[in-house]
Amino acid sequence: MPQTGILNPHPREFERFLYASVGEDRNGYVVTVLSTLARLGLDPWKETNDLVALGHDAARAWLGTLLARFRDVPALATDHGRVAQDLSQLLPEAQMSATLKRADLTVADRCSGTSGAVWAVLAIILLLFKTIFIGGAGSGE
Repeated sequence: MPQTGILNPHPREFERFLYASVGEDRNGYVVTVLSTLARLGLDPWKETNDLVALGHDAARAWLGTLLARFRDVPALATDHGRVAQDLSQLLPEAQMSATLKRADLTVADRCSGTSGAVWAVLAIILLLFKTIFIGGAGSGE
């Protein structure tokens, strides 16, 4: 059975929220929530998951705090509360968080399995190197 989400391991439920606009920057470019969170030094998917877990009112308040810190979009200086209110409506419902946590665990499991495969390949390469350049066990004279 093929694994889904290999190329995009992030929950699809977050896309509507993360790709929503927070406004235009000083150069006239649209800035998304994803870009805003990343520019604030936060992991956008983790932060979105945390916002979902907070519940609607707390998420709106925390999002307003984050947007107030963001200086790249001048309109947010005075309008961050309204923008946070609008954006918080785009967050998935809290009952989805169990599904999202399972998706996070699946990604983590895949990464740990990959790590084991990397070590196995390195061990084989080391064994081949030893055999070719140093000589294998039982090599006679």
